Amino acid sequence: MKAVILAAGVGSRLRPLTDTCPKPMLPIAGRPLLARTLDWLRVSGVAEAALNLHHLPDAVRDGLGDGSAWGMTLRYSYEPELLGSAGALRTIIQRFPGWLDQTFALIYGDMLCDIDLTALLVTHHSAHAILTLALKHTATPRTQGMIELDPAGRVRRFVEKPAEWSGGNLANAGVYLCEPAILDVIPAGFSDFGHDIIPALLEANATVCGHLATGYLLDIGTPDAYAQAQRDWQGR
Repeated sequence: MKAVILAAGVGSRLRPLTDTCPKPMLPIAGRPLLARTLDWLRVSGVAEAALNLHHLPDAVRDGLGDGSAWGMTLRYSYEPELLGSAGALRTIIQRFPGWLDQTFALIYGDMLCDIDLTALLVTHHSAHAILTLALKHTATPRTQGMIELDPAGRVRRFVEKPAEWSGGNLANAGVYLCEPAILDVIPAGFSDFGHDIIPALLEANATVCGHLATGYLLDIGTPDAYAQAQRDWQGR
């Protein structure tokens, strides 16, 4: 299996830490976040990954190298200008022709994960989905992409950071499984999964599924969450 890790963000909410260290390389209990992400991907059966870079890209390349420390192959896609979560994926597909030739994982680089990726894959393949989203419960709908499922587990409604929401407490967890055909709905230039691609897929009646993830998931993008990650992973 292959994976794409979105690692280009500036991490403005974590300044001044991210002034000198890219957010995905911040240490979690003494080990860079991306190193922990690769640990998880390796045991989940991922052998190759691509990362998009923008802010302090050399810190990521120098810190992770070619992936041999994990028995994986890593490749990098530098973005002089940020292209958004979907625009970055389109660039990677175009930069490495033929590389994403199978179902692949897409992970937001500020997610600290230890979830069952195999269970997500079973849901994805059983539904013949073009996109399957890992989901989590949340009490703060205004800060996340909110999802309502139908009884079969297909996404019925998706709203990115809604001002009002009455569709339950399931939120986008920032881990996707995608088919290569998803490129067909990603336009050139800047585009975002939450604002552009997921709504377009639903409008086209494409099969988009959700799967409530089991295991650990935390977006480390705020100081409080980053401090929580240090507590949760101490000694791991």
